[in-house]
Amino acid sequence: MKKLVIFDLDGTLVNTISDLAASVNHALEANGYPQHPTHSYPQFVGNGIYKLIERALPENSRNCQVIQAVKADFMAHYMLHNTDHSTVYPFVSELLCQLQAKGVMVAVLSNKVHQATVAMMEKLFPDISFCGVFGQRDGIPTKPDPVQALQILQCAKVSNNDVLYVGDSGVDMQTAHNAKLTAVGVTWGLRPETELRQNSADIVINHPLQLLEYL
Repeated sequence: MKKLVIFDLDGTLVNTISDLAASVNHALEANGYPQHPTHSYPQFVGNGIYKLIERALPENSRNCQVIQAVKADFMAHYMLHNTDHSTVYPFVSELLCQLQAKGVMVAVLSNKVHQATVAMMEKLFPDISFCGVFGQRDGIPTKPDPVQALQILQCAKVSNNDVLYVGDSGVDMQTAHNAKLTAVGVTWGLRPETELRQNSADIVINHPLQLLEYL
């Protein structure tokens, strides 16, 4: 049996797109830039806040100074509103509880800013004891760099063969392979199944409880 499952957050455990879109649109409007419909945001997310803001800005405004200004307004808004409309995907809480009951450790690795990642896990999954919750931190590369995934393995004291990495995007599949972990793609998230397969998902599941078959 596997000893550890590492989960992506946005699009894997929680549907966060409405709150992300609302906060980015708030920041864009505050800085005089056009907003986007919520359905555009799944293609903007996945590589951290800097890239999210960069992709949301007009091409001729994507410079560091503008991105940092919009990012600051985004963060101020998002830290207050990051669970206004975000919802846990069906059966995800049941999956986490079953893993915990089986003695399988669970962790979260997100490109969402670290403070927001920790706050969201504490609010939405108060009964789950995560062995690690890592978000985007200054000075540490974001996914698909494997550094934080490997830090989780060190904290959990497990080997690569004992771990499943679960996510909804190509970035997640790349992260898993870069860390030499089994890559599990989920089809209920923000990105299409074709992206998962193009990025060499080892396993693709259509329902959270299917994961239990691969322990």
